[in-house]
Amino acid sequence: MVTLPTAQKIANPFARLLDPIDRVSEILFGLIMVLTITSTFSVVSSGRADVKLMVLGALGCNLAWGIIDGCLYLMGCLNDRARGPLLIRALRRTSDRGEANQMVADALPPEIAAALSDQELDEVRGKLLRQPEVTFRPSLSKEDLLAAFAIAVLVFLSTFPVVIPFFFFEDAQLALRISNAIAVVLLFACGYLLGQIIGGRPWITGGAMIVLGCALVAVAAALGG
Repeated sequence: MVTLPTAQKIANPFARLLDPIDRVSEILFGLIMVLTITSTFSVVSSGRADVKLMVLGALGCNLAWGIIDGCLYLMGCLNDRARGPLLIRALRRTSDRGEANQMVADALPPEIAAALSDQELDEVRGKLLRQPEVTFRPSLSKEDLLAAFAIAVLVFLSTFPVVIPFFFFEDAQLALRISNAIAVVLLFACGYLLGQIIGGRPWITGGAMIVLGCALVAVAAALGG
């Protein structure tokens, strides 16, 4: 039987949209993208025109990633909806009990699959095979499109806290320092929230996120990202 949280995610894509770990990951990626641009910005030889180009570049980069992320979300929706019908179709095509039970086990989380006996897997497989035969083609709903749009907006908005100082301070070096400080705080906040979600130590996870974020920015900058 489908659990209530899972059923809610299937019925309402916004439940998936608001999944904390996914959103923290996307905000973190947005921060790394914009930090990669701001960290390579030279305040020594820059003028206001250079600052403007850098800010526009950061905003454009995260807008592009937001659109890409939204498209990937829609692809994930199609994949999720096709998984069940494809499993039932595959079960109907095999007569090997062991192979069929392995298909069912592979479709379940590892911890749940390991807790089920062969007899219990047989029962699950039997219930699936008793489902009516239907011709199913996964499709996207209006809610899916709205959710994808919301994801794109979320990723794009994650850029603004880091670039806002460049709008208010004429001194590019001061603006860059404030921008970096804001980015560090946001990295820590992402790590702290992630630590709470996974049941870890939020303060340690927050500190580790700062180190990881800075390391990823250094790698991206070194590789010309």
